[in-house]
Amino acid sequence: MGGSSSSQYSAKLRNKAEISENEVHKVIDETSGGTAVMNQSRISSIERSSVSTGMFVQSGSGSFAEKYSIICLLGKGSFGEVIKCKDRVTSTEYAVKVINKQNAKNKDTSTILKEVDLLKKLDHPNIMKLFEILEDSNSYYIVSELYTGGELFDEIIKRKRFSEIDAARIIKQVFSGVTYMHKHSIVHRDLKPENILLQSKEKNCDIKVIDFGLSTCFQPNTKMRDRIGTAYYIAPEVLRGTYDEKCDIWSMGVILYILLSGTPPFYGRNEYDILKRVETGKYAFDLPQWKSVSEEAKDLIRKMLTFHPSLRISAAQCLEHSWIQKYAIESPSIDDLPSLESAMTNIQHFQAEKKLAQAALLYMASRLTTHEETKKLTDIFRKLDLNNDGMLDRNELIRGYQDFVRLKDIDSLSNNRTSTNFSNINIEEQVDSLMPLLDMDKSGSIGYSEFVTCAIDRNVLLSKERMERAFQMFDKDGSGKISTQELFRLFSQEDDKIEMSELKKIIKQVDKNNDGGVDFNEFVEMLQNLVPCSN
Repeated sequence: MGGSSSSQYSAKLRNKAEISENEVHKVIDETSGGTAVMNQSRISSIERSSVSTGMFVQSGSGSFAEKYSIICLLGKGSFGEVIKCKDRVTSTEYAVKVINKQNAKNKDTSTILKEVDLLKKLDHPNIMKLFEILEDSNSYYIVSELYTGGELFDEIIKRKRFSEIDAARIIKQVFSGVTYMHKHSIVHRDLKPENILLQSKEKNCDIKVIDFGLSTCFQPNTKMRDRIGTAYYIAPEVLRGTYDEKCDIWSMGVILYILLSGTPPFYGRNEYDILKRVETGKYAFDLPQWKSVSEEAKDLIRKMLTFHPSLRISAAQCLEHSWIQKYAIESPSIDDLPSLESAMTNIQHFQAEKKLAQAALLYMASRLTTHEETKKLTDIFRKLDLNNDGMLDRNELIRGYQDFVRLKDIDSLSNNRTSTNFSNINIEEQVDSLMPLLDMDKSGSIGYSEFVTCAIDRNVLLSKERMERAFQMFDKDGSGKISTQELFRLFSQEDDKIEMSELKKIIKQVDKNNDGGVDFNEFVEMLQNLVPCSN
């Protein structure tokens, strides 16, 4: 970053994680003479679904040390610390947020539990993945996917500023994650470079939005009141104490401004000065570095930093902006053909009609696969997701098949080969017959993990080790059989009205020896019969 303001920005940002309530009151009282009213925002709920990744987030009491070994400390905060650990059985590495109960107040505990509850509902390639929460007499342990590339903040300090192509690639992923959140009635409320991680140290790796401690559910036409966030990124309406999900758009506008210029749009010598500038909403593109930035990029920033939230662009509209479309939108190309053909063929052959089979496959695909195994599928999912909302609807899946047929025909003509047999099927009828199977959570669209589950090579997914681990996840008491009670504890997390009679039917579908449970051999047979290999 150039200039004294940017260097001071980087130093102060490390020291000021969240805005001070006292500073907010000072700014509000000076301008309006008002008194801050701190009301709890109303919480809406996301529709509970039959089979989804949320049911696999394990929670309960137990010894963290017995299950995981500590590798190193990753960081510390006011809440506690984040450590890198390893599963003692599988050697899989995770990130764990450790929160000391003595340091956590009742409000902090409530925030922790709310963060876990929100993360259980989210399934998006650019949102952190939660695996487990453990609790003992001293601490909470929140176990999540490990990301090794560091914070976007550190990348900003290192690179000073980003090219428009790189900035668009990064912010588009944030837009996609936030669009998904907002569609599920969740607002983040603390978007900033420290809360955006790089998945790995690879060039052009994916980013992950993290830290949902200040997030909450919202209802349309209902304003939130809590004045929370981080000084540089907080929206003016949050300072006024009446706002909606558009506060996230403002924060992303600030991030994009910093990515392209290396400096924040609202700068001050201290937190009070910063908040005073934010309150006015006035900023400029007058620094020398803005001369080389396109008008399209500036136009998007202006629309994101529009003072009145009702006139501000939405997350979905950000994705439709010409600058994003120009620099960051991709569609399947001939280079994607091998991955696309494998994915579409596997989807066409997906046959898991039984709930237990769906749950087992979804668990293995979302919890037991590696980044290397799913990377190409993630790329395909992103390219099929035309509106970039983190879900595939019927029309997007139809378009995906049409793109595949088109690319396959081009490849066949170029290499003098016979055209694909997909050309002979009615694609719309094919998709209509597949959607009820692919849409496991009955949301009306295909989520990210649902896509990976259906599109992954079954030879890869159905290894003996993975099937053993999946069986152990269902067989909680280690009896060697999956019981109705064990299914109830799992399925009731997503559908609290599910009846035991329905679960008995699920067991009976697989229980070949009629002993009232599902043993490992029956479990394996169910998977291998219902999901035949694609080769």
